[in-house]
Amino acid sequence: MAASIRLAVMNYDVQVFEANDYPGGKLSFFEKNGYNFDAGPSLFTQPDLIEAVFAFANEPIGEYFNYRKADVSCSYFFENGKRITGYADKQKFGEELTLQCNENPGALKQYLDEAEKLYNNIGRIFLDYSLHKKETWFQRKITKAIFSLKSSYLFGTMNSHNKSVFRSAETVQLFNRFATYNGSNPYKAPGMLSLIPHLEMNLGTYYPKGGMISITNALYQLALKKGVRFHFNHSVNKIHTENNKAIGITSNNEYHFADVIVSNADVYKTYKYLLGHAGKAKKLSELERSSSALIFYWGIKKEFAELGLHNILFSNYYKEEFDHLFKHKTLSEDPTVYINITSKMEKKHAPEGCENWFVMINAPANYGQDWKVLTENARQAAISKINRILQTNIEDAIATETIMDPVFIEEKTGTHLGSLYGTSSNSKWAAFLRPANFNNKIKGLYFCGGTVHPGGGIPLCLKSAQITTELIKKDYEKKQ
Repeated sequence: MAASIRLAVMNYDVQVFEANDYPGGKLSFFEKNGYNFDAGPSLFTQPDLIEAVFAFANEPIGEYFNYRKADVSCSYFFENGKRITGYADKQKFGEELTLQCNENPGALKQYLDEAEKLYNNIGRIFLDYSLHKKETWFQRKITKAIFSLKSSYLFGTMNSHNKSVFRSAETVQLFNRFATYNGSNPYKAPGMLSLIPHLEMNLGTYYPKGGMISITNALYQLALKKGVRFHFNHSVNKIHTENNKAIGITSNNEYHFADVIVSNADVYKTYKYLLGHAGKAKKLSELERSSSALIFYWGIKKEFAELGLHNILFSNYYKEEFDHLFKHKTLSEDPTVYINITSKMEKKHAPEGCENWFVMINAPANYGQDWKVLTENARQAAISKINRILQTNIEDAIATETIMDPVFIEEKTGTHLGSLYGTSSNSKWAAFLRPANFNNKIKGLYFCGGTVHPGGGIPLCLKSAQITTELIKKDYEKKQ
């Protein structure tokens, strides 16, 4: 939708063909028995990226979308009884880490200052530009980036980097979990990913009024305002090419001509099914997939004062958990449990005295595992962990339940094997191996979304939209 808005503002006649009967893809919503649930991403950071879309469209964002900064980014719980409040105020958070984990008082500031420099000097090049265009590598800032690049960022792991700064196992685990923001393994992913905490802890965590679905609604309304035409319940069956140029699509057995085609579908499935390029699809399938998720949407007929908007109940065996996910393609017996509760911010999201729990466990992509058995085992493991840490009997409080597994995610969103972020970032070359936003053999064909550069998650998808549309603009201007 962000790409469609940008193209419409650039005076393109834009049509969006959507397989579902609603906009937004993974960023969707449902209501059950008086409980409201965001059915996809639950964390909102970098609101400036959404503001940039509205600014580009010359529309006042306040008429479409409002948000506020959270006082606490996340609450962390450990099996040994330790609880850490991730205050948005960095001074308070640093004091909390010193109090709870005996961290050096200056450790957090050192880490986040370094993460900010890493993001500004290197991250912006990787995330704001196409890595597959040679002009990217002839910018002056490239020299500065190269000289600021420590070997540990490329050749060390995120875990080893975190251990070099923090001394407590709990703090290291807390910062290792940021690898899951793009579905990766902190014990394999490069230290470069240590820039991710900057986005949450330096720039802030926010809550959009109305829940995450308000992001979808705002972009959809803006797209309509700019003249974008949506065709719901319209799966794209084929992308047509002629003489190495994209010329149109077939959707619901109808042909639609197009000068420019942007595919937001999973890039693997785009190549295999829409283009019929089996060889390219096979190469993409050989790249390691990111993790997926197993999600329990629980209506809880009780309130928990110790929980906030975002909560993490950590595994006792974190490395083994990631070994299970990526090496054995299964679930750990002791999974980390994430709980998102938007009724903490808006009471109307649950009946009075109740809460809406979005309970997520990191899961492997779908390789044909027995998800019925894995889901039941994971449900019991999550319930047991919640009961131990919160000293409760949560099963008695579950009034309603909906479950989403990787199979459902694949069926509903079309993502290959149900992986949430396309390919993983478990190697130093991952950013370069992630598919480009264009096809240099087929003119007029472009890609955006979470399975191509720069990656998955709301912020990177918005960056993807900008990168892709700027490539289109440059290519269009060349023809004039």
